[in-house]
Amino acid sequence: MVRKAPRRTAERILETTLQLFNRFGEPNVSTTLISAELRISPGNLYYHYPAKDELVTTLYGRYEQAVQPLLHAADEVRDVEDAWFFLHSLVERIWEYRFLYRDLNDLLSRNRRLETRVHALLQDKERALRALLGGMARSGALAIDPREVEATATSMAVVLTWWLSYEYVRDPRHALEPANAQAAALRGAHHVLHLLVPYLAAGQRAHLLALAGAYGGSRP
Repeated sequence: MVRKAPRRTAERILETTLQLFNRFGEPNVSTTLISAELRISPGNLYYHYPAKDELVTTLYGRYEQAVQPLLHAADEVRDVEDAWFFLHSLVERIWEYRFLYRDLNDLLSRNRRLETRVHALLQDKERALRALLGGMARSGALAIDPREVEATATSMAVVLTWWLSYEYVRDPRHALEPANAQAAALRGAHHVLHLLVPYLAAGQRAHLLALAGAYGGSRP
């Protein structure tokens, strides 16, 4: 039987840090706590990541790598079914790195490098959402005045960015726990897509409502 090579310490640090940040919030997790959780010395941690900001920036880089291919997939969206799958997939990636969104204001106030990268990714999200609206309009799935596309895409980006904060405010002790991941992701996708209801063709609107009912996207 071939034995698996042990995971590198740097990788273990990132995995544990992500778990702790997601559970307790980045401001509440110290490098001392991370070291204790890993049962390594603080010096070992600092050897790989000299400051907590390095951990945050590295994790953000991984989030960027995970989400960029999904944003490119927006060009292929043609109807509600496609949009539902696209947004649900995007929300799942956001959930995996949820500390970035829950603690966004605090992180941006302390990390200039992160500020510029978040701004660039936000622009990419808005471009992807404009592409989604354009594809659905060309296919006849929705009818939207071209002058409304920009504002609608921005509104969708706002919901994507602050949806987790809303979930957290509603139920701070449980909302962001792993057991709630699937339900939260479905709600997030539904809330974003629901912004398109006024523009959807009748059949597409009915299909969206059916999807929300079948998957429990709306909150009971």
